[in-house]
Amino acid sequence: MSDSTSLTFISPGQPERADASRFPWLNLILLLATMVSTMLVGTFLAANGLFGNIMPPIMAGFLFAATLLLVLGAHELGHYFVAQLHGVDASLPYFIPAPLGLGTLGAFIRMKAPVPNRRALFDVGLAGPLAGLAVALPLFAAGLILSPVRFQQSFYGNGLLVEGLIWLTEFVRGTPPGHHLILHPISFAAYVGLFITAINLLPAGQMDGGHVAYALFGRRAYWLSIISVIVLLVLGWSTGWFSWYIWALLVMLLGLRHPPTLNDAIPIRGIRWLLGIIALLTMIILFASDPFPIFR
Repeated sequence: MSDSTSLTFISPGQPERADASRFPWLNLILLLATMVSTMLVGTFLAANGLFGNIMPPIMAGFLFAATLLLVLGAHELGHYFVAQLHGVDASLPYFIPAPLGLGTLGAFIRMKAPVPNRRALFDVGLAGPLAGLAVALPLFAAGLILSPVRFQQSFYGNGLLVEGLIWLTEFVRGTPPGHHLILHPISFAAYVGLFITAINLLPAGQMDGGHVAYALFGRRAYWLSIISVIVLLVLGWSTGWFSWYIWALLVMLLGLRHPPTLNDAIPIRGIRWLLGIIALLTMIILFASDPFPIFR
């Protein structure tokens, strides 16, 4: 099964003049198309019993699509608004519909001007994952409360935070031995969002974590990109999940070397270093080496 990605592309290209009077028709059309594609996928998954047949498939598909787009939208708008605060002209989010997989390849915003310095790059890069987490975590927890319990094996990934929250919910609800939660459509979509956040926090190239790594380490972040690609390739070999190879290829195609900002001389200090460490720890506890074993 393929994954969606909410990569944010930040390029140091020439500034473009924004036309405030132009309605973002393309953004709207892509959003509507992604709503349809994700709802179709969610309906299909529900019809095949993924969510425990707790509601009509079309309703499950709607909840899945709405949750996933809300998480992805929050992620990209986090980038967008912080870019505006730093005076960097940026587009509204572009959603990418897909007929297969999860119904979307994610969303991205496009920078229309160079990033002024490493502090701005850090803030813009980290704002997306933080905004996405602020939406995904409460929705995941709320969905767990609504999730049914069935006598079957749990089939979700091995991320520390996700597994911990599922175990805690099963413990509080007094789940009988051999029974496990079957994720509600809201929880499953939020779970996808949490996994995508972990991927985006990889300190590689043009990933959000790559922006943060370059802001902290400058050109030395290139070696973190190399290590990240090696890890992805090893995961693909060890788990047999082919999507890891696609992620590694995507990172390499986007570029292992992060483009410089207009003023790389401005250093990163204080709270941003602490937030960088927190971002790394967040990636570790969210990351799942085998995120969707049910689909293999």
